[in-house]
Amino acid sequence: MKEKAAWRMNGFLGLLLLLLVVAGALYFAIVQYNPLYAILAGILALIVLSGMTVVQPNDSVAVIFFGRYLGTIRDDGFFITVPSLRKRVSLRVRNFNSDTLKVNDVDGNPIEIAAVVVFKVTDTAKALFDVEHYTEFVRIQSETALRHVATKYPYDTDSEQQWSLRGNAEEIAGELARELEERLSVSGVHVMEARLTHLAYAPEIASAMLQRQQANAVVAARQKIVEGAVGMVEAALEQLEQKRVVQLSEDMKAQMVSNLMVAIVSEKGTQPVMNAGTVR
Repeated sequence: MKEKAAWRMNGFLGLLLLLLVVAGALYFAIVQYNPLYAILAGILALIVLSGMTVVQPNDSVAVIFFGRYLGTIRDDGFFITVPSLRKRVSLRVRNFNSDTLKVNDVDGNPIEIAAVVVFKVTDTAKALFDVEHYTEFVRIQSETALRHVATKYPYDTDSEQQWSLRGNAEEIAGELARELEERLSVSGVHVMEARLTHLAYAPEIASAMLQRQQANAVVAARQKIVEGAVGMVEAALEQLEQKRVVQLSEDMKAQMVSNLMVAIVSEKGTQPVMNAGTVR
């Protein structure tokens, strides 16, 4: 099923036609005393009246004649069309907020996740006839796509080569929107945006994962401190040798490296040790 334009004409012309038909019915009924023509004119007036419809801005009317889809009126205004069953479909932009879902990420950790989906109907025929209820279809498919994307990535990762749900929010949102667009295309719905609104570890593991994150942060910070300390010690030794401030043996270099590393890496204040002897 694909949307097409329905036949319609200006509603004010139809209103004028209705007045003429009503006048004709009155003429035959009162002046000519011809009940048959009066009844026929009355039936014609009812047919013209039943074909009148008003379309609001960002709204549409699907025209269905004895089970056959004749087309859709998208223009806003007052129209007269084929007397038939008419169904209205909103073309406005709408939001869908998913429930908070509990799923397992790619590492098997239970997490809570939710998303908001911004969508609009672009094909009224598909929305009405290719799916049972397109709003319910959007809800189910949105939650299905959200579950699928959540199980493909870890909640968090230390690797820069791998995406994570927490660290790559924009990329995850883009992938979710693309998957939703593919899933919802059968219903004539266009996904404008999809974005995570809630992301957290499940309560039963939240405390343990917080400790894990804190431990990872401490390890990463220590690694940075050690890397910086090594560079500082290396630079100090190179400057001492270049400026020939003192001649150091290998044992003295090792001791100096040890002292400098302790002084730089230690979290507490350190006291320098003065060597009163002669350096040889």
